[in-house]
Amino acid sequence: MPTSYDSDLTAWAKETAQLLRERHWNAIDWEHLIEEVEDLGKSERSAIASQMERIMVHLLKWQYQPQRRSDSWLDSINDGRSQIRRKLEDSPSLQGYPQQVLAKEYARARRETARQTRLAIDIFPEGCPYLIEQVIEDWLPDQDID
Repeated sequence: MPTSYDSDLTAWAKETAQLLRERHWNAIDWEHLIEEVEDLGKSERSAIASQMERIMVHLLKWQYQPQRRSDSWLDSINDGRSQIRRKLEDSPSLQGYPQQVLAKEYARARRETARQTRLAIDIFPEGCPYLIEQVIEDWLPDQDID
């Protein structure tokens, strides 16, 4: 008896892959298969956006709280950049996506940074002060804000 999509997604995916290999077209749950394929792209984009927000939170903290700089902030920035590079290597069609979501993710990062630091949100620029290359490549703000 085939595994239901709703009862065990991993088993369903494995069985569906086998049905595709064997070309058992009539046995395939096409509706859920299409949904899962579409979700793959959404998942990749969501992961990139999430990492961009994380990086920018730490860039803002690095820039606006120089007295609190830590290796953990650097680790978080570097890990986020590594995760983005991996996603872009695996899906070259997403190369332009980080630029597309830069402003939106900066707005989220700005709010989150204000929450984490307990600094007034107005301290942080309303528009993104970073170029996309600064966010995803090896760069840190080197000037402290007074």
